[in-house]
Amino acid sequence: MKTSSHVLSLIRDAKATTEEALAQFDTLQPVGLDFMLGRWQGSEIDTSHPMNGLLAVSSWYGKEFVDPDHVHPLLCLDYRNNVIKVAPHPMAMGLVLNMPMLKNKAMKPLLTLTSALLKTEQSKARLRMMEYRGKVSATMIYDDLPINDVFRKVDEDTVLGVMDFKDAPEPFFFVLKRVLKRCSVTG
Repeated sequence: MKTSSHVLSLIRDAKATTEEALAQFDTLQPVGLDFMLGRWQGSEIDTSHPMNGLLAVSSWYGKEFVDPDHVHPLLCLDYRNNVIKVAPHPMAMGLVLNMPMLKNKAMKPLLTLTSALLKTEQSKARLRMMEYRGKVSATMIYDDLPINDVFRKVDEDTVLGVMDFKDAPEPFFFVLKRVLKRCSVTG
């Protein structure tokens, strides 16, 4: 199936309304668990979600799927631009949604330091097939947060993701591009 020019425009422009992004997400095909295995580099789609802008300031890199039971949901860059695995913290999500000042570029050094302090080698999520908006697709389930990230296929090395966070009124959209096919279990 060929990806529509509307989806490609959404990814290229990295900006849309929530309704536009959902409409394009709904046109995409689901993916299986094996499809998601590997390391992926991420970028966000600006839909005016409270999280928009925070990932760039926090040096977010992407996600890593070792196997269905070993997932690193939050990869960030440290101060030397090395990719590190970070443990998502439940309290941090509340701060993100309620403190927009964290998205200020001046906060980048503090957020980079915080990521380094939360560095882990342990898996902090898992991957399962779940239904979302009428289609069953690979979904990342955080271990300690009420968040599911649902993935749909753009092409063989790109997915559009939706973060479905129980405490947020709207979904958060992001794109993942594969940079490594397979990863080894490290924790």
